[in-house]
Amino acid sequence: MTDLASSYLDEVRRQLRGHKRMAEAAMAQLDDKSFFATIDAESNSVAVLAKHIAGNARSRFTDFLTTDGEKPDRYRDREFEISTTTSRGEVMRWWEEAWTTIFGTIDSLKPEDVTCTITIRQEPHTVMQALNRALAHYAQHIGQIVFLAKHLRSAEWKTLSIPRGKSEEFKTAGPARASRGTFDPGARKKTSKNPAGTA
Repeated sequence: MTDLASSYLDEVRRQLRGHKRMAEAAMAQLDDKSFFATIDAESNSVAVLAKHIAGNARSRFTDFLTTDGEKPDRYRDREFEISTTTSRGEVMRWWEEAWTTIFGTIDSLKPEDVTCTITIRQEPHTVMQALNRALAHYAQHIGQIVFLAKHLRSAEWKTLSIPRGKSEEFKTAGPARASRGTFDPGARKKTSKNPAGTA
């Protein structure tokens, strides 16, 4: 059970790092105007989605094992508000601080913690359930970030996964091109010259 729990924590960490990398690769393609743009009155901007993920993560992963995941000082509705004075730098600072909290907490967990019970809004969750909940939540919003960035960039969008028409080529390219959030069109040449992946 300990080995399985340890592998589970490693996999959660790996997937979250992949989702973070994908979101950042999408956001990096946006200028400041697009970063704060909404496509209609009911939509969130990329900035708002990043702010919401940061607010949720700060609340959920601070004192993860010992306090409720919905902190008294969290005001969720404010996470969906961006003032005219909010800068991209501020949003990205919130984003980085939140991910530092996430990974710091996961790194601190021991395999035996996986079956411990914590609460979120006073609802009991095992640590595994809470991590799965966070992973699914952040994946959903990061998918929205990627969708919005792709829509806003249109023909200028640089794909984060296998480009259209390249699936068959990908089959023979080797695992070096499969990194979440990036697609390196030159990796096939690198892999064929250097199959061991060393410099």
